[in-house]
Amino acid sequence: MRIEGRAVVIDQDDVDTDVMYPGRFLGILDDGEMATHLFEGLDPTLRDQLVGDTILVAGSNFGTGSSRENVPAAMRAAGIRCVIAKSFARIFHRNCINLGVPAISCPEAVAAARPGSRIQVEIETGAIDVDGRMFRTTALPPFMVELLNAGGLSPWIRSTRNGRLG
Repeated sequence: MRIEGRAVVIDQDDVDTDVMYPGRFLGILDDGEMATHLFEGLDPTLRDQLVGDTILVAGSNFGTGSSRENVPAAMRAAGIRCVIAKSFARIFHRNCINLGVPAISCPEAVAAARPGSRIQVEIETGAIDVDGRMFRTTALPPFMVELLNAGGLSPWIRSTRNGRLG
């Protein structure tokens, strides 16, 4: 799976889910409407930079705090195709994968990225191209790649039940 996009950079460490998607919006169930509140407590102007082919680039411990799935759901609906961070909070990383948003740790690629950088990510190999500079990170495990290829955990389960387990 190859993902290409333009970088939107959050140049901060320890960005928690509570500022990415504040609790007062947790009652919203529609992903598209959730996207209109993404980054509300961090920097609402970030939403204006999301153009449908966005690769979000962030610092260390990205997604710390509450384990709300609303953030990756809103990210996906807002056109964020992948998140590359120096590191992720463990539950947030898994929520991203489960909801079909690739989440890749690569501090070197983060350091090289600037707002608007063109980025290509090869999920199966861990190769990342930032403005023509190549970086390598640990590839995601095959099962996670399978989940991402299916669009997330729920679509994978449906395809498994309908396809292989019949």
